[in-house]
Amino acid sequence: KMSSKIRAYQLRSQVKDSLLKQLEDLKNELAQLRVAKVSGGPASKLSKIKVIRKNIARVLTVYNQNQKEALRRAYAGKKYKPLDIRRKKTRAARRKLSVHDVTKVTDRQAKKDAYFPKRKYALIA
Repeated sequence: KMSSKIRAYQLRSQVKDSLLKQLEDLKNELAQLRVAKVSGGPASKLSKIKVIRKNIARVLTVYNQNQKEALRRAYAGKKYKPLDIRRKKTRAARRKLSVHDVTKVTDRQAKKDAYFPKRKYALIA
């Protein structure tokens, strides 16, 4: 039984399979505690429910963080990434045109610029 509080830093060193095994054990223990609650078990068992739930949350958090980190490594250097791996920034910054798109000029505008360059005036002070 794992009634004591699990520490996240201890979980981070574990591999995927042991995390999933631990998660399964915790879920089974939680189910047993819930049965004890219904059948009127001792108060010590009832107080363990919260600890076990938090432990399950810790295991899942570490597991999900590991999964996401593995994904980040897999997509590192790729042109397109899943939305949840991309930089969040702000909504406006995500929609902002790239420098390349901002500086683009149409053929027509390019001709205008070539035929009618900006006039330079020699001002006498």
